[in-house]
Amino acid sequence: MTSETSPAPSAAPASAGLLVLAGTPIGDVADAPPRLARELETADIVAAEDTRRLRRLTQALGVRVGGRVVSYFEGNEAARTLELADALAGGARVLLVTDAGMPSVSDPGYRLVAAAVERDVRVTAVPGPSAVLTALAVSGLPVDRFCFEGFLPRKAGERRARLTEVAEERRTLVYFEAPHRIDDTLAAMAEVFGAGRRAAVCRELTKTYEEVRRGPLAELAAWAAEGVRGEITVVVEGAPEPDPAGLDAAELVRRVRVREEAGERRKEAIAAVAAEAGLPKREVFDAVVAAKNAEKGGA
Repeated sequence: MTSETSPAPSAAPASAGLLVLAGTPIGDVADAPPRLARELETADIVAAEDTRRLRRLTQALGVRVGGRVVSYFEGNEAARTLELADALAGGARVLLVTDAGMPSVSDPGYRLVAAAVERDVRVTAVPGPSAVLTALAVSGLPVDRFCFEGFLPRKAGERRARLTEVAEERRTLVYFEAPHRIDDTLAAMAEVFGAGRRAAVCRELTKTYEEVRRGPLAELAAWAAEGVRGEITVVVEGAPEPDPAGLDAAELVRRVRVREEAGERRKEAIAAVAAEAGLPKREVFDAVVAAKNAEKGGA
């Protein structure tokens, strides 16, 4: 008797299309991954955040784009995603590049990846430069555990609320920020996280005028008030482990006020601070009341 074995089912996706996410230099064009040139030459479609920047990059690399070039940025991302997803489903090889760094990291890309996955299209990446990892590496702060928070809201109240959410986060924090907002952002961080919390402001990474300024948040805020230029990544030390013995009444009151100013009700703020400090809610409440009475007496 002979037996016949059926071939194992293929693990390949139903579609023959391929979405390639490629990292681009964050500064020095020499940092472009070697595979980027090949992908630019062989892709059926190149979706670029800024087609003019793409043209400058290809000229610097001495590469000729082989396929069609289309723009893919925040303003047309929703509509262009459907078009590109249809092309992928039809078997096209689509290369996605942003102005700098990896697509999807505070840049267009997530929607297209999700659409490709939904259509069973294979997604791969050409690893490349990353401002997040570069800033972490040179910051001098712990990098064994970190979280990326992207850009903070532009409005002061919303920015403070977002910072308050992570004020007691133990992991190192990484942010992107625009030069015209960096002074306000650092000042808000100093107020919410504490003036002495260590941080590093990384400016123009891998470029000619690269600068890494390290120090306490209050010191960095004073420095930034004079004006800072270029593309900026901020790395902030995580919160220290709670030490009830090390939190005096003034610090407890400060933390409650930060939360209140961010929109929390006093009762909720007191409960949260008490939990963070490992103290009874009554102790925090008494500190807040005493501070309020002291302010009235001094008025």
